[in-house]
Amino acid sequence: MSVKQDQMLGFDEHDELVRPAAEVVEFEETAKAMVSRRGFLTGGAAVGATAFVMGSTTLAAGNALAGEEMKMSRLAFEMVKANALDTVTVPKGYNWQVLASWGEPLFSNAPAFDPATGGTGASQEMAFGDHNDGMALFSHNGRQILCVNNEYTNAKTLHANRADGKPINADDVRKNKAAHGVSVVEIARKDGKWGIVKDSEFNRRITADTEMDITGPARGHDLMKTKADPKGVVAKGTWNNCGNGQTPWGTYLTCEENFNGYFSSSNKNFPLTPQMKRYGISHDDRGYNWALADSRFDLSKDPQEPNRFGYIVEIDPLNPTARPKKRTALGRFKHENAEVEVAANGYVVVYLGDDERGEFLYRFVSKNKYVVGGDNTDLLEEGTLYVAKFNENNTGHWIALTPKATGMTEAEIAIYTREAASKVGATTMDRPEWVASNPNKAEVYCALTNNKNRGVKPNAGGDETPAVGPNPRVKNNYGQIVRWQPANQDHTAEKFTWDLFVLAGNPAVYDDAYAGSKNVNKDNMFNSPDGLKFDKKGMLWIQTDGNYSNEKDFAGQGNNQMLVADPETGEIKRFLVGPKECEITGAAWSADRTTMFVSIQHPGEKGDSVWPNGGVPRSSVIAISRDDGEMIG
Repeated sequence: MSVKQDQMLGFDEHDELVRPAAEVVEFEETAKAMVSRRGFLTGGAAVGATAFVMGSTTLAAGNALAGEEMKMSRLAFEMVKANALDTVTVPKGYNWQVLASWGEPLFSNAPAFDPATGGTGASQEMAFGDHNDGMALFSHNGRQILCVNNEYTNAKTLHANRADGKPINADDVRKNKAAHGVSVVEIARKDGKWGIVKDSEFNRRITADTEMDITGPARGHDLMKTKADPKGVVAKGTWNNCGNGQTPWGTYLTCEENFNGYFSSSNKNFPLTPQMKRYGISHDDRGYNWALADSRFDLSKDPQEPNRFGYIVEIDPLNPTARPKKRTALGRFKHENAEVEVAANGYVVVYLGDDERGEFLYRFVSKNKYVVGGDNTDLLEEGTLYVAKFNENNTGHWIALTPKATGMTEAEIAIYTREAASKVGATTMDRPEWVASNPNKAEVYCALTNNKNRGVKPNAGGDETPAVGPNPRVKNNYGQIVRWQPANQDHTAEKFTWDLFVLAGNPAVYDDAYAGSKNVNKDNMFNSPDGLKFDKKGMLWIQTDGNYSNEKDFAGQGNNQMLVADPETGEIKRFLVGPKECEITGAAWSADRTTMFVSIQHPGEKGDSVWPNGGVPRSSVIAISRDDGEMIG
């Protein structure tokens, strides 16, 4: 099937067509070898060995209680059962409400949401964006400002007045671009209900047309120069903003992920460079049709425009006039989120995942140190980017992406980061999603969401890829969470040790490797861990974006969900189940931590939902509180 035959393929499907990746990733082989050499696997399917994946003795002890009530549990709530309802389900003693939905006006002079048409370009520029994802909350003089990513759009609802859900004129494209980006809104609780503060001076939309500074090694480089920006210093827009980060100096980091699916070429004979192909850029876009009204999205007319996307963008939420900054020093790839840590020695460390099959896990270390109360505004301007190498003996190290190691200039490393990582022999991974750092000790987790194509016959035919993986499993349909501890509890250390915190699976269907690790049971099972976030108590919140069919391999797992894990015992409990066909993603807490904010993305993405209001399905941010008003996390 060509891209043209189904323009609105999912991002994964689109990328598999335009850039098929290797079916086997090195991390899975490394993990399998690590388990095998310790004598835990016999005959290739000994699921009992997966108790080993929890490296510490406390975790192993916790796993021994699989299927039973964890003793002395720190997860003090009644676990929610999996379900396939078209609503949000939270534990007894908790409640939820919608804070903001796609199309909700941010200003008094903006028109009300129009479900019949999805609005206009002008109305969308003054309204909450679509497909909300990562988020962070900022407190300022008693006021609370929420930054929320708007990753992409539901074509059938955004363009409800178009038969195929595709833009057909310039205003459609304007609306589509305006539904992407970031929504910055002041929020407040009044009479017990959270909502947007209309007309706040902090309210603004950052879209695919917002000007932003290019900073770091790539600034002004020839590869960044275009017809509209011959100096290569100002990029226009950000889109497909997935996860996020938050800096200790009060700024928001938004992460550009599947930027490639928005470019196309009117000249189908336009020669695609190897670098374009590596980033999944092709003659056909994913159906957004932006080139219809904006020539910079036509490769044959402006071939270097894609080089200006795929970065971390830093935003000052408290200064509405401040221009966002693209931080090219943190590399160019399909960024999932940006987990920021200040190491004990004062340097800023940012952990970064590249969410594509066979890509890498990264770390950035700043050149200068963080100074409490000082001017830290340019700490992400300069530093060293590293890529992870995992070894089968539970060790690993970070490889610096330097000109000497890669044979590339600093600017080329920033622009073609994937190529640089491949040159130094980094470990290919199963789609690194969110990274989360434990606030109580130097320990970091990353969700490897799945690799549904491993084990599938290659496009050219031939034998099926052999089974690989720590379970081992022919297909990694369920995903896992890897964690590592830097040497000497130092986030800037070169070396680390690693293990697997959890292997997701379905023990209701399987009693072998596909059942998952010992801290997964019939009551708390899930698939495709994606979002990860630690609360202040050191509990790990796990959000899923996976198969919600609730049948066959996924029978009993219901809709996508959010769980909470105790890293010290390995215990995992389901906290929330979302409505039909949604993804659960993004998490933030109110200043007093009595409310938790969560994104419900693309409910009814296949048409089977009327959440949240019984009509047109709308991506929304919800606010969760306890009935007794006490803190959450």
